[in-house]
Amino acid sequence: MTENSTIASPIEWARAACDSLMDAYLPEELPPARRWHYHQGVFLCGMELLWQAGGDDRYAAYIKRYVDQLVDDHGNFDFARDELDAIQAGLLLFRLDQEGGSRKYRIAADKLRSLFHTLNRTSEGGFWHKDKYAYNMWLDGLYMGGVFALKYANAYGEPDLRTMVLRQERLMRQHMKDERTRLLYHAWDESKQMPWADPETGCSPEFWARSLGWYGLALAQFMDEISEGAEGRAELESALSEFSTALIRYQDATSGLWYQVVDKGHLPDNWLETSGTCLFVYTLAKAYKLGLIGEEGLAAARRGFEGLVSVTKSDEQGRLVLPDICIGTSAGDYESYVTRPTCENDLHGVGAFVMACVEMEALMAQDADRATLE
Repeated sequence: MTENSTIASPIEWARAACDSLMDAYLPEELPPARRWHYHQGVFLCGMELLWQAGGDDRYAAYIKRYVDQLVDDHGNFDFARDELDAIQAGLLLFRLDQEGGSRKYRIAADKLRSLFHTLNRTSEGGFWHKDKYAYNMWLDGLYMGGVFALKYANAYGEPDLRTMVLRQERLMRQHMKDERTRLLYHAWDESKQMPWADPETGCSPEFWARSLGWYGLALAQFMDEISEGAEGRAELESALSEFSTALIRYQDATSGLWYQVVDKGHLPDNWLETSGTCLFVYTLAKAYKLGLIGEEGLAAARRGFEGLVSVTKSDEQGRLVLPDICIGTSAGDYESYVTRPTCENDLHGVGAFVMACVEMEALMAQDADRATLE
């Protein structure tokens, strides 16, 4: 492995990350291969943001091939019918449908939208994260289903979906937010039957970085789908501002990264994790751009980004490698999080890295425009 020393701008880092995985995998071979899955969806959503920012049609073609290899001409495809995670890759369908040429993308989107009718719910209407986790709400689910629902509402004129998404977010803050740290626990079990569930609150006991990252990503991208002055926008702005401010307090001062268990960086077996850091950088950059946090947030986003690029490497083929990505993880106790294996270039992390890079590039462009005006 060698260090990357020639990449200059955030957008170039994003291109290097996407090009590295494109060199390693055909779209349908992205792991887990030939599956409609949020792992691929997160990476390809990052790639789509890069395409929108940079205009290289190789990226749009790569995304389209992934979808077309899995969705047939009639809009049929294999996806899990009992979990929010299955919805996330549906974010790739909207642009393809808008471009025209085939009805299959809308048909596929309609099938994913229908999951909101059939997924199990808590007594207050909160979606179970998966059927096998009965009465569980996880922070992950707000991003996995929420951004899709808002995009669907805007694309196809179904405003009731906005009300549904706002309700899900409020339930998470109501049941999962810790008033001392202003962070949110990874999961909440209404039945209080899970081994990790607090017998009084039903919450899991720890603040896991990537789950918090999904929550921040959801709030930040909701801002793109709910216009200023619309119902619920001000409440979401307040939530994003408070959440972003809380994150800043737990950033590691030396590395600029965040720990796997966010508030316990002082413990010797805790470790710095990159996918959560990527999502936090995206969230902070977006919150600053929206005027929801001040210069302290901008500085934290920059430190986080600098920390991320400092740990990247290149493999023998010159491809970018992002290390220290926690593998897929369920809710649990402290021991379960800090003993999780890590991997390199897992799609969780690379997709989040690309998103962070694109948002940091936008932030730098905004600052340049301000400097010109001054």
